[in-house]
This record gives sequence, structure tokens and C-alpha cells, in this order.
Amino acid sequence: MDQITPARALTLRMAGLLLRDRHDGTDRPADVADVVTWLGAMQAQDLASGLWSFGVRLPGHTVGDVTSALERREALRTWPMRGTVHFVPARDAHWMLDLMGSRALAGAARRRQFLGLSDEVADRAVEVLGAALAGGGRLTRSQCMAVLAGKGIESAGQFGYHLLWYASQRGVLCIAPNIGNEQSFVLLDEWVPEPHRPDRDEALATIAVRYFRGHGPTTRQDFAGWTGLTMADVKRGIAAAGDRLAGVTVDGVEMYLDPALLDTAPAAMDGCEVLVLPGFDEYLLGYKDRSLMLADEHKAAIIPGNNGIFQATVVCDGRVVGTWKRSLAKTTVRIVVDPLVPLGRAERLRIEQAFDEYGRFVGLTPEVRLP
Repeated sequence: MDQITPARALTLRMAGLLLRDRHDGTDRPADVADVVTWLGAMQAQDLASGLWSFGVRLPGHTVGDVTSALERREALRTWPMRGTVHFVPARDAHWMLDLMGSRALAGAARRRQFLGLSDEVADRAVEVLGAALAGGGRLTRSQCMAVLAGKGIESAGQFGYHLLWYASQRGVLCIAPNIGNEQSFVLLDEWVPEPHRPDRDEALATIAVRYFRGHGPTTRQDFAGWTGLTMADVKRGIAAAGDRLAGVTVDGVEMYLDPALLDTAPAAMDGCEVLVLPGFDEYLLGYKDRSLMLADEHKAAIIPGNNGIFQATVVCDGRVVGTWKRSLAKTTVRIVVDPLVPLGRAERLRIEQAFDEYGRFVGLTPEVRLP
């Protein structure tokens, strides 16, 4: 098993994440479907963050381009693993829910007990929503709540969220692109009429290959944390992937990655290659151990209060060096950067320039403020 340094591991990881060129002859994903298939899934509970996660990997695309691709069903949003919303390849949503959503679904009864919601009412809500959307229907979240209320089913507050989650976790609903500023829901079977249905070993191998190709080099523990799979299934998936994955050690820790990356020597990162990433990006959300990218002393700035809400990051040579917030105006997007390390004049200029691409993505002129 090859031994590589942490610096090289980070360089390879950024290439796997599609955040720098791979230089291994692999065709770069060219559209939304390619990107989400490459990475396996992409965190998407915050829609604006999720859209920019595509944009930063698809230079030249705009938010309108990505939204149009979602309307073409190149990807969809659902809760495939860890009870969290992700973009997934549309034709793979069914098997991903079956493979990785089952453990979250098994815990749903405890959540309903906490809420005071019976299993019978939850199952009735799924039937009601399924009937309301049948035949190509598409309803906003508030319209779904009104349908449930019309049938005498309580849907206020966390009740409504849980029922939509439960219906989606069961593979009945999925999240379609927004209508205005509101989520919309459709029937998964109608939105994806010809799903891929691999057997369990093929499904485990597929998600293993996609995860380590798009996030590696990284560990089995990170793969387990990302998917929610048991360690037994993690090992089974890696074994089923065979020579589509390669093993390396980084400071004595065993990791896996796409072997194509090891056939090349991606240039080391130096000179401050700057990226401005959304908070909920696979760059950080794809790992339990984020030490290659994030210094311990900066964790509290990225996840204030350790509440699961990740701040958008400024990244230099693969390492977090700051956070940023945006506010949209009529013709401008105002951006405030909060550095976490001292920045020289050259770094500050590169950071300002990095936001030009974000401005093009959202169709607004960026106004960047650095202290």
C-alpha cells in the first residue's frame, strides 16, 4: 500500500472533490448530472448552498442553468442518508433510499413518539399525500400542509416536516425544484419512472466507488459517517468495488481513493489557490475527520455553537482561511469576509477575484468587504 504525505493527500482530495483539475485524463464532469453522479450525493438542506456547490464545480454555469438542469431531472433532492437532504442522481434515488435510508427510517417511530404522532396517522398522511400528487401533481410545502389539514391530519410545526420527511424516506415523495421561494413535492415514482435497481452488492460497490472517487483519499470511518451504513456494509462495499479503489496510508492511517489519481502527480498547491465555498459543501460535510482541511482552532468559527449549521468558507490551497456571508441587493451581492488567519495583499486580492465567479453565477456584481 502506497504511503503518501498529508500534503499530497489534501492535493488529491481537492482533485477528487472537483475543486481543482485532476490532470489524469479523466473527463471533467460537464453538467449537473455528471457532478452529482461523480460525488455520489451532495448536501442540499440549504438550497442556495447546494446550487453554488454545483456552480463552483461547473465554471461558466449560472444559478439559472443549474435550476433548469434540476427541472430536467438531472438530479433531485431527498433524504437518502443520515436523515439529511441531499442532491442525488435522479435514477439512483430509489436504491439509495433503500440502501442507506433504512436506518433513519427505523428510528422514525422514536421521533413520532417524541412528537406525539402515531404510526397510524403518519401512514395515513403518506396515503393522503400520494393520492393528492398522483397523475403528475406538484404541490408546494404549504399546499401539502393544507391537503393534510383538509383530511384532519395535524401538520403544524414539526409535525408537517416529519410527515414530508417520512413520505420521502418511504420513497413516495421527493423534493422538486422550488416554486417561487417554496419547496415543492412530487411523487418519486412519477418523477423517475425508470429507476436503476441494482442488487445489494452492486449498490454497495457503487456508493463506495462514488464516495471514495469524489472524496478520497479518506477512511472507512468517513465513508460510514457519510452514508450511515454499518461498518460491516462499509467493508462489504469496498471489497465489492475491487480494483476500482486503491488503498494508501497517510501518517499510518489507511485510506482509499480512485486509483486513476495515483497514476498522476497533481501539482502541489502553493501560491494560494482560492475557492469561496458554500457552508454546506461536500468539502467539509463529506467527512467526519476534517483535520486535513480545517485547523482545530477554527472549528468554532465554521460551526458556531456546534449546532450543525456550517458557515461558508474561504479556502486557500485546500485549507480554510476564512468565512463569508452574503446579502443580495437589486444589482449587487454584498459579501463580508471574516479572515481566520493573517492575509497579505496578494491573498486579499485573490480572495476578491474569487468572488467574481460567484457574482457571475448569481448574476449580480460582487461588493467584497475585507477587514
